[in-house]
Amino acid sequence: MFKKTLIPTLIMATAASISHAQAADLTISCGAVGAELQLCQEGVRAWEEKTGHSVDVVSTPNSSTERLSLYQQILSANSTDIDIMQIDVVWPGLLANHLLDLREVLGDAAGEGHFDTIIENNTIDGRLVAMPWFTDAGVLYYRKDLLEKHGHEVPETWEQLTETARDIRNAERAEGSERMQGFVFQGRAYEGLTVNALEWVASHGGGTIVDSDGEITINNPQAAAALDLAASWIGDISPNGVLNYTEEEARGVFQGGNAVFMRNWPYAWALAQSEDSEVRGKVGVTQLPYSGENSSAAGLGGWNLAVSRYSENPELAADLVAFLTGEEEQKRRAIVGAYNPTLASLYHDEEVLEAVPFFGDLYETFVNAVARPSAPTGDAYGRVSNAFFSAAHDVLSGDKTGEQAVSDLDHDLSRVKRRNW
Repeated sequence: MFKKTLIPTLIMATAASISHAQAADLTISCGAVGAELQLCQEGVRAWEEKTGHSVDVVSTPNSSTERLSLYQQILSANSTDIDIMQIDVVWPGLLANHLLDLREVLGDAAGEGHFDTIIENNTIDGRLVAMPWFTDAGVLYYRKDLLEKHGHEVPETWEQLTETARDIRNAERAEGSERMQGFVFQGRAYEGLTVNALEWVASHGGGTIVDSDGEITINNPQAAAALDLAASWIGDISPNGVLNYTEEEARGVFQGGNAVFMRNWPYAWALAQSEDSEVRGKVGVTQLPYSGENSSAAGLGGWNLAVSRYSENPELAADLVAFLTGEEEQKRRAIVGAYNPTLASLYHDEEVLEAVPFFGDLYETFVNAVARPSAPTGDAYGRVSNAFFSAAHDVLSGDKTGEQAVSDLDHDLSRVKRRNW
């Protein structure tokens, strides 16, 4: 992870690369390194061959925090340097004023066939400011072999997961697997905990922190109970170290064969099946648990493509966005790179399901993923998320009860909101 002090250097480097792109018809930022960047470059080349236009792909920082900082500086300057930007699912409300309403160019049908949750997330004040490109939703990974060995079914509720994780953890440790943990997740005080804690709260019937109308809803008994249950895992089914886990730390423990359950994103599937994985062929994937009479709640992740309002070729840029987010390109990316499509039809496509089997099994999870409250809170989302994950971390750490945390959080968010977000 780059330090914040390096952001100006990164911006200068990116600006230098953009300066070489001015001869092209369009510039696009769609990835930083690795497979993500390569898949985008391949898609762009296909559009170039189809249309005869030229596009320069501009590499940006891999850190989403630094990428956002870069975009904000470029957009605040009304710069024409980047026509199309890959934006995180929580950025539409933050960047909306600088982004083109894609329905104005692509027509009212723009967005049809994509998951409604993402279209709603990307619609700010009635304007569709980004097209869904690929999505993510939290899922539960489990050790099929250990559940079978110890006579347990796949848990459906958080309470069942707690009991099953404890039972198998204790049994495995008694047999000599001293490093075995019951459940690992993303417990560090960062955006990943916002997603995890939102999943706990929503699946307990505790709402989504701030509702779609901008009203603060977090101060309720269900939300408090969800956080208290999660806190009970620490030092029991989850190690104390989980308080500093991100996605990769959790994956490392699980993939190393040292956890029964893991909450993570779909990307971990291919890695768990790799040749050097200790759990290859032993892993199942299912929806996240729920509590009581409520439903499973998977946090919505993923990335979108947006067109800058300052683009000199907005119609051409919108056409490239439509191509890259269209069915043919999303199908290719799903098969080649296991990127979750945002088009419902592709979850019934035989070739896609052959490549990534659980896409079909977890279709409802991806359809009904729960969005973080970035759209209703707009520019204030960063402060809302920071306050929420800090409160959740206080409960996990034992510094506050769930009831204290949601009450204090309600007060803190009211100060952020004042009269309006």
